[in-house]
Amino acid sequence: MSFSGKYQMETHENFESFMEAVGKSCCLYIHQSIYEIEETGDHFKVTVTTGTKIFTNSFTIGQETELEAPTGERVNSLVMRESNKLKVSLKGIESVTELADANTLVNTMTVAGIAYKRISERM
Repeated sequence: MSFSGKYQMETHENFESFMEAVGKSCCLYIHQSIYEIEETGDHFKVTVTTGTKIFTNSFTIGQETELEAPTGERVNSLVMRESNKLKVSLKGIESVTELADANTLVNTMTVAGIAYKRISERM
């Protein structure tokens, strides 16, 4: 399955605890986010629009690149693909983005044993 498409976040779990664990106020991310993913072979461009904030990460599977972490910092990371999952470690935050089915994108970020889960549906 291709990740390409636009997704709107429908539900989330444990947002406040996660943001506290990474040392950011819960206002960094507004809960309604739109994700646009462009997948071309092993290259991805992910644009996230949250309120008035827009950020974009571009990467190629298996190649180190600079990405914006949920903390707002830019860090060098390596994104790996395992079937329908994209996995990356961003300065202590483990992120797994899974295409659960053709229309559902599930992102789970974990730090210090605290997991934040977002479920988004294809628009």
